[in-house]
Amino acid sequence: MSLSGYATSAGRPWPMGATLTDDGVNFAVFSAHATALELCLYSADGRREQARLEFADREGDIWHLHVAGLSAGQLYGLRASGPYAPDEGQRFNPHKLLIDPYARGLAGRLRWSDALMGYKIGASRGDGSFDPRDSAFAVPKSVVVDPGFHWGNDRAPQVPMADTVIYEAHVKALTMRHPAIPQAMRGTYAGLAHPVMIEHFKRLGVTTIELLPVQAYFDDRFLVAKGLRNHWGYQTMGFFAPEQRYGGAAPLRELQTMVKTLHAAGLEVVLDVVYNHTGEGDAWGPTLSFRGLDNVSYYRLIHGGRHYANDAGTGNTLDLTNPAVLRMVMDSLRYWVQEVHIDGFRFDLCSVLGREPAGFDPQGGFFDAIRQDPVLARVKLIAEPWDIGPGGYQLGAYPPPFSEWNDKYRDGVRRFWRNDAGLAPEFSRRLMGSADKFDHSRRPATASVNFITSHDGFTLEDLVTYTIKRNLANGEENRDGHDDNHADNMGVEGPSLDPTIRAARDLRKRNLLATLLLSQGTPMLLAGDELGHSQAGNNNAYAQDNDLTRIDWASADVELVDFVRQLTALRKAHPVLRQRRFLHAQKRLSDGLPDAIWRRADAAILTPNDWNDPSFRCIGLELRMAAEGPDVADALYLVFNGGGKAALRLPETAPQWRLVLDSTRPALVPEPHVARLDMPPQSVFVFEPLLTGGAV
Repeated sequence: MSLSGYATSAGRPWPMGATLTDDGVNFAVFSAHATALELCLYSADGRREQARLEFADREGDIWHLHVAGLSAGQLYGLRASGPYAPDEGQRFNPHKLLIDPYARGLAGRLRWSDALMGYKIGASRGDGSFDPRDSAFAVPKSVVVDPGFHWGNDRAPQVPMADTVIYEAHVKALTMRHPAIPQAMRGTYAGLAHPVMIEHFKRLGVTTIELLPVQAYFDDRFLVAKGLRNHWGYQTMGFFAPEQRYGGAAPLRELQTMVKTLHAAGLEVVLDVVYNHTGEGDAWGPTLSFRGLDNVSYYRLIHGGRHYANDAGTGNTLDLTNPAVLRMVMDSLRYWVQEVHIDGFRFDLCSVLGREPAGFDPQGGFFDAIRQDPVLARVKLIAEPWDIGPGGYQLGAYPPPFSEWNDKYRDGVRRFWRNDAGLAPEFSRRLMGSADKFDHSRRPATASVNFITSHDGFTLEDLVTYTIKRNLANGEENRDGHDDNHADNMGVEGPSLDPTIRAARDLRKRNLLATLLLSQGTPMLLAGDELGHSQAGNNNAYAQDNDLTRIDWASADVELVDFVRQLTALRKAHPVLRQRRFLHAQKRLSDGLPDAIWRRADAAILTPNDWNDPSFRCIGLELRMAAEGPDVADALYLVFNGGGKAALRLPETAPQWRLVLDSTRPALVPEPHVARLDMPPQSVFVFEPLLTGGAV
């Protein structure tokens, strides 16, 4: 019996974090270098410390303690003692209350205060000084959570990658201004699963909702000082805890309900996760959790000293070569799959996770661990294949079953439609799944996640409206965000009422979207692009938790929504657009025709001179199923005209072709054509072959 009045016992070193038992809660915490560890129990409002209990038992580097009588909802924190020696990499300070790295929930908001720092701000010794102030009043409390949920007959949709259409969205920005969603539900997990949202997803034809970070994160101090907030959420501090601001009294339960509701509609949920760094920042950042528990174990330090490796550009880098840190990441991923039924993950700055002491290694510990894990074998794994560290750009270098965000696709397609010279070869490579990057190690064409826009950069509307970023609202004098956006304002910078400019912009958007949905690979749409959403030229809206990023449903472009619906329906109807195998113009046994035929406007097969002509801009592509794949009777003829008016002649490989998509006429009724027709400038055509008797 503890002197505090709480009945304590040794407990066990697993599972990690706070786990409910039959008669209380078991706590297990990693720290290889602490000399003492304490559990602090708090009142329901988080204001009063009710007990401070010592972890008296330790197995290896896992400290463990069982406290009888505790139940779900109990608030707690940790304190760790040990050397405060920044030059040696350690920054223990028992005066700082610490968040449990395995906390399944957090209660309360972070209150920025100098007391959060392990050192004295303004001291002559800088971060080598020691701050004795207690930080408990300013730190969110960890919460004992019962993850149990009545899933009923919930089943993961398990959409094949070839059939996947990703919709990247922000929980709050997507729903905050939707007039049909009750006010109390806007900007929440519940709002995202509202029937009107599900109706929109289904109408649009997307299969998979990819959410910007919903793991618990904090608003950076420099943003709070400017009256801004961390809108995107890439400053994770709780790898097991759902972000409170999107939920009510029970964020985990609301998130589980959202997933179950979307699953019932056949929709997958993928989470954007940030395991490359934490919100504690560099040596001048706060001591909130990992830094105070075991700085030298959790973070990659330069020569093991006071300075942090900064491969993520945020001040610190988690050290996944440490088995305990790698275990935490793997435990976190499994938790979201097993307890929240998440269908996959997009890994922010994934090159950081694969960086071993000798550099990026596709056979490194993180990749080995995740690829052998039976729980994670059934979910989608998507890498953002770059970081700012040495050798950080690794597009195409990831091992199966990873797919990767393809920025080469984004830039190549943007530049082609912007009429940059000599883009035909690059455009064709991206259109065909970027085999130059991904066709190795038996990777499928779906490994390329194609996108025109994402949360990071211009929206589609802004891509055709601005050529210069306008990020002054971020308070960084427009220095932040990308400068090279391959954008085209169609002749006028900013919004225009000129009907000619407006029509040209609308057509460019349709051409970009058509290219995306007609390409081999896995398409990803940015939420709001189909509605004409603008961020007024801000291409780095990470701090704009306001109407700049919130989608205005009242002024939605319903015609563009319908055009996207046509594209996704066309993609779904034609297997030639959803192939796993790369196409290399090999002849098929069934009909002797190549699986891909590149043509000029006059239907002649392209020559090297055509490809090398910098002014060549009208590209025809005749598609059939891969020569080595299943013999499915399907074919399409796609024509991408990035130049002027073209006299189009149709291939003689079919007696007749039917025009089923014309980007200049979004409301087109399919019409047959025998041999030739005029193709407008800046347009995309799609033809289906008609066989004798009119059957497709």
